Amino acid sequence: MQNSPLFFEEDEVRKLLRMEDLIPAMAEALRDLSAGAVLQPLRTVLPVSEHEGFLGVMPACGRALGAKLVTFYPQNKGIPTHHALILLFPENGEPLAVMDGRLITEMRTAAVSAVATKLLARADTKVLTILGSGVQARSHLEALRLVRHFSEVRVWSPRNAELFAQEFKVQAVASAEEAVRGADVIVVATSATTPVLRGGWVAPGVHINAVGATRPNWRELDDEVLRRATIYVESREAALKESGDMMAAGKEPVEIGEVIAGKQPARTSADEITLFKSVGVAAEDVAAADLVYKKKTERVSQ
Repeated sequence: MQNSPLFFEEDEVRKLLRMEDLIPAMAEALRDLSAGAVLQPLRTVLPVSEHEGFLGVMPACGRALGAKLVTFYPQNKGIPTHHALILLFPENGEPLAVMDGRLITEMRTAAVSAVATKLLARADTKVLTILGSGVQARSHLEALRLVRHFSEVRVWSPRNAELFAQEFKVQAVASAEEAVRGADVIVVATSATTPVLRGGWVAPGVHINAVGATRPNWRELDDEVLRRATIYVESREAALKESGDMMAAGKEPVEIGEVIAGKQPARTSADEITLFKSVGVAAEDVAAADLVYKKKTERVSQ
């Protein structure tokens, strides 16, 4: 007799998933991905032109087998732009769990940036700049504070920067340029489709996490940023096919999983500019969902 899969609503995921646990889980998933231990095709994207949205299908098989269905509707107002479901399957292929994937997507993106920041940012960082004020800005603030200490946090956004600053007790600034100049770590987490970060603004030695513009015809970084930076990605194949920034860069990126495994160097000098360009990959979602499932079953068995 077939068992019914467990269903995890977002509130249940929130109770079970902690950023402190997720960051090392993402490091493990990325190391496995670069080592060839994860089977992961490129994301299939179906344009929903009538509503200016997209449906993505993202399967992966590594330490766990699963798939994410994700919608991205960038014009949404008052509700998130991303919604998702993640399915997990055990060794016999019988459905194991279905869980809301919106929060997992939000948290795993920031956790992966934290993995990159821990490896690539200078140890003496003091100033964090966040371009954006949505869910990714919130999750990145939480995650990056776990891997580096910041004495100053600045935020800039076309909308809601002041509200974000008040809620999280950080500094809102009037322009992206003002936010970026002198920063040690920069997060680009906007819905921009044209560059919002310019290379002439960034200081030597900065580390950048760029998590938006995940379509081939979208950009969030200008040519000067791409020219000056050493670029790291989750998956070369995915980044070079899905990211307009990577297509414009015209140079081979390093997979962050290879750095985790010690096969590629991290930062090589105090003045080097490092850029982690994230497009989000299924291996991360499946590993995060598997972590949620294991946390749940551990609690039940106690």
